[in-house]
Amino acid sequence: MTVRSVIAGTGSALPARRVSNAELTETVDTTDEWIVERTGIRFRHIAAPEETTATLGADAARKAIAAAGLEPSDIGLIVLATATPDQTFPSSATKVQALLGIQDAVAFDIGAVCSGFLYAMGVADSMIRTGTAKHALVIGSETFSRILDWEDRTTCVLFGDGAGAVVLSAEKDSERGILSSSLHADGGHGELLYVDGGPSTTGTVGKLRMKGREVFRHAVTNLASVMGIALEQAEVDASEVDWVVPHQANIRILEATAKKLGLPIERVVVTVAEHANTSAASVPLALDTAIRDGRIKRGQLLVLEAMGGGFTWGATVVRY
Repeated sequence: MTVRSVIAGTGSALPARRVSNAELTETVDTTDEWIVERTGIRFRHIAAPEETTATLGADAARKAIAAAGLEPSDIGLIVLATATPDQTFPSSATKVQALLGIQDAVAFDIGAVCSGFLYAMGVADSMIRTGTAKHALVIGSETFSRILDWEDRTTCVLFGDGAGAVVLSAEKDSERGILSSSLHADGGHGELLYVDGGPSTTGTVGKLRMKGREVFRHAVTNLASVMGIALEQAEVDASEVDWVVPHQANIRILEATAKKLGLPIERVVVTVAEHANTSAASVPLALDTAIRDGRIKRGQLLVLEAMGGGFTWGATVVRY
């Protein structure tokens, strides 16, 4: 008997405020043409003071639980991926737990920046298969607007806020579910994408810093490689993939990665124009968007992939 973690439901949440490139040009020295040509981004959502990583995560979680046909009390595990927690502690996962009214569950945060959701999926999958929980809530939620330097036009135009969530449920001998997960990290490149603060160093939150050209080069190479590894582990060929659901960092990265794999861009879920880079939230946001608009259908083969600061990167093959 084999236990698999099956995606039972998905959900997402975006802050109410939607900011266009044109609006950004009123305060940032940039243009709509410059942003679109280099990134493909046209809009991003920015959290209001009362909207936090935990509240957005809870909103996405409620939708995922409802889509799975479950109640919050059915959830036994909450893994929340974020680089922008509400507080140093308690974890944002426990805050989501309280907002959902769940009395008892395993709940914790995980930090792998843009790859965080895939790391969280891998951890939850392992815990489900060992019997820790029957139903797990995996969330990617970020309020990156809180750590942006709004005078740095090379970074502040790239990011947005949002949350995405999936419910993973244990199913015996199912053909669906997570087929493979390949996760990696190389701390030798930490200076290319980082936040210049933290409790143990500066005692401040800090601001995001990035060397974009170097990050781009590593992203294309690492993502194409890790997707190949994950597909090989799942014993499926790239030609069998129905949809790639990638981290939404930059349209050029998405196009270059698809080309390296020999996949048409039409089989890549692209939401970067509307959401910008929402870090750990970007993969579940894109996944929920494509499921709800009917592009992704039950039984289709998906590859989820991401790379983030650290560097961390990974890919997960899922039969939806």
